[in-house]
Amino acid sequence: MTFSNETLFFAAFAVFVIFVMLLDLGAFNKKKEHIVSFKEAGLWSAVWVGLAVGFFFFLRQYGYLIHDISDPSHLKTVMDTYYKNIRLPEDFAAGVQKFQNNMALEYITGYLVEYSLSVDNIFVFILIFNSFGVRQKHYKKVLVWGILGSIVLRFVFIFLGAALIQQFDWILYLFGAFLVYTGINILFSGDEEEEIDTKNHPAVKITSKVFNVYEKFVADKFFIRHKHRGNKLFITPLFVVIVVIAFTDVIFAVDSIPAIFSITKDPYIVFFSNVFAIMGLRSMFFFLVNIIDMFAYLKYGLGVLLSFIGIKMLAHHWLEEWGFTNVHSLIVIIAILGISIIASLLFPPKKEAEAKH
Repeated sequence: MTFSNETLFFAAFAVFVIFVMLLDLGAFNKKKEHIVSFKEAGLWSAVWVGLAVGFFFFLRQYGYLIHDISDPSHLKTVMDTYYKNIRLPEDFAAGVQKFQNNMALEYITGYLVEYSLSVDNIFVFILIFNSFGVRQKHYKKVLVWGILGSIVLRFVFIFLGAALIQQFDWILYLFGAFLVYTGINILFSGDEEEEIDTKNHPAVKITSKVFNVYEKFVADKFFIRHKHRGNKLFITPLFVVIVVIAFTDVIFAVDSIPAIFSITKDPYIVFFSNVFAIMGLRSMFFFLVNIIDMFAYLKYGLGVLLSFIGIKMLAHHWLEEWGFTNVHSLIVIIAILGISIIASLLFPPKKEAEAKH
């Protein structure tokens, strides 16, 4: 049986990510569960950001490996499929390099969008842990496995979305309108607090129908076999929280994945940018959990960001005619995030300012 180069590259990438994830989880040093310190979270955040940036440079040099581009005809096929608006020089080597540069730019722009939108997940993850009464020393394990589950679900979501976009171009306009609506909704409801009904949450209801659920936490275990209940296998509340984390992340993906499709139509680049962003989310959670309140205007910045991307999707034909490229998109995205972060630090809300006195 022979596999395509895309499949082999994808498999190697998956093995690499799983290895780093297990290293992050401490699977190789038998380290007991502990409360992740600010220093440890900062270190692992730097590791994941470093890997993501390193992958950008890898794509600039070896991006052709993803689609196994070895001749001009194959390059043309890939360009016609995913990069229709890019004009390549006649020289094959120069064409491949321009293709790789564009692919790397789309990847890093998509990564930045996904990573910034992941900040919104942190607010909800804190709410989930508090609502279910999860002990702080279990946060790390739950987040890693919950996020791993969400990667599998996002994989299906991304490649299904890519297939639909290839068949129906008008779906981009639906995505664009939805993102504009979501962005405006965030702007007008950014300060509203949400509550989680742990008994009636959809993920909890579905899980309870499929599995036997034990009533209490059992240390850090996900499963328990109860001798006094017919030796049946039960899942613990900690496993239920993992399901809720994965379910919640997929809900957030309804916003973020269409946003990245406004930047690139290549499903592999969408997936790679998603994986690096959400794998770094676990470390970012512990890094920002104690200082997230300092960035009071960041949620509004995310609202503006989604609105901008939605408008870009709705008006992409006109923007292309005016010469609006991914470089311009990257500049606008960085500006939106930068302004919201700087404004949060320089002009904190009155409540925060009063709390300091």
